Amino acid sequence: KVTYGVLKAVDFGVPQDRQRAIFLGQLGELEISLPQSNGIRTTVKDAIYDLPFIGSGEGTEESTYDKEPISEFAKEMRQNATILHNHVATSHSKLALERLALIPKGAGKEVLPAEHRTKSIYSGTWCRLIEDGVATTITTRFDTPSSGRFTHPILNRCVTVREAARLQTFPDDFVFYGTKTVQMKEVGNAVPPFLAREIARTIAKNEK
Repeated sequence: KVTYGVLKAVDFGVPQDRQRAIFLGQLGELEISLPQSNGIRTTVKDAIYDLPFIGSGEGTEESTYDKEPISEFAKEMRQNATILHNHVATSHSKLALERLALIPKGAGKEVLPAEHRTKSIYSGTWCRLIEDGVATTITTRFDTPSSGRFTHPILNRCVTVREAARLQTFPDDFVFYGTKTVQMKEVGNAVPPFLAREIARTIAKNEK
């Protein structure tokens, strides 16, 4: 027997508006149900503002923290980590940096002059993440401003692999390997661990 529905990651403390269809099956009588919201809300600021504020093209695969956690979420992400991994910013072109410099906090492509408007079909193109809101769905191309709302709330660059991993709720001691393209696929295609944890807890409660 199967129960199913759409779960919103944001309902389980994930700082991201990600929705997924979830199916849970049980042999015999159906006693299991989908998890309910835990009431925890995490913002983009909560998730990534304790990470070093690096610029376009800056960062290394292994680095250090330069400030204390600013939220309970950040503390949980950092609890087992001693080294900061995967915090490397994309090196954007001169034109892209000129464009990004024209976009203030909380704004997007609507403020750009006509000569800087692009024909990108993606929602959120050249738009900054809202620091007191949640991110849109993290895809596998979060290093490109024209691929969606992936621009840092206050810095002129897209989010790093580590920042995207935070928005997906991967702890900092979970290291992504391979080329940057591979790392972005690993992050973007994943189920947020916080959402997976709630589903696992629901299943565990119904074990006999």
